Amino acid sequence: MRCLRTPDDRFAHLEDFDFAPHYGEVDDTEGGRLRIHYLDEGPQDGEPILVMHGEPTWSYLYRHMIPIFTSAGHRVLAPDLVGFGRSDKPASREDYTYQRHVDWMSDWLQQVDLRGITLVCQDWGGLIGLRLVADMPERFARIVVANTALPTGDQPLGKAFLVWREFSQSVPDFNAGRIVYGGTTSKLTDSEVAAYNAPFPDESYKQGARQFPMLVPASADDPAAEPNRAAWNILSGLKIPVLTVFGADDKIMSGIDAVFQKIMPGAAGQAHSILTGGGHFLQEDVGAELAQSTLAFVALD
Repeated sequence: MRCLRTPDDRFAHLEDFDFAPHYGEVDDTEGGRLRIHYLDEGPQDGEPILVMHGEPTWSYLYRHMIPIFTSAGHRVLAPDLVGFGRSDKPASREDYTYQRHVDWMSDWLQQVDLRGITLVCQDWGGLIGLRLVADMPERFARIVVANTALPTGDQPLGKAFLVWREFSQSVPDFNAGRIVYGGTTSKLTDSEVAAYNAPFPDESYKQGARQFPMLVPASADDPAAEPNRAAWNILSGLKIPVLTVFGADDKIMSGIDAVFQKIMPGAAGQAHSILTGGGHFLQEDVGAELAQSTLAFVALD
């Protein structure tokens, strides 16, 4: 599998991002290795919080939340999905499949060997992270579901998602920073837009970002449909506590929080919230509120 690796100087002097990089390697499923970048902040013996980003962001998304968690004594790990951030980027769109994303992150998670995890997942961080929970529930203590879903293709995708998917395939310049800008209510500075573009020196680095919208199961016979149904069968029987925190201004994920509240037993009686002023990338708009909701949720145990 041919891969690209973003030069380190693209990540120099990013605003509010003074975190040390950490790296691991996973099986690329073709006999090679892929490098995965992750942040690992806070005390090593602290209760772990795993924060997972989605499309088209990277661990930079959590830069304002990580200090809140570490100040409370938590160890925080923030991986960059394959194709994003400082992680390796397979050069062909065909290299990216939903199952491979799950396999790559499963390999990484087993290597860092976390237990008692609080998962905070948004966008594709949920599509992948919730599959990890279903595969390894013994590693997870609780789940914070933020502007994400676990689709099976059995229901039609909403109009807002279909518009996004069409845009993602047709726009000549897939400008990640401007896409994130458009998914926030507070809006980003020019330097923040540049930070979201940092992983992608040119279009050749964006194959994973371009492919992600096409990997969301859109039909009942999609390759990921049955694995996601199987995951739901497991998740619907787990007693792991579940908290939903959604952005009020997220048009794509609107109403999906109710699905988790209905299906997952651990969601019963929790202090679910819809945060005013939160767009799709609520970590940017209301990150402090999301972090504090997470800490309050953890403190219930």
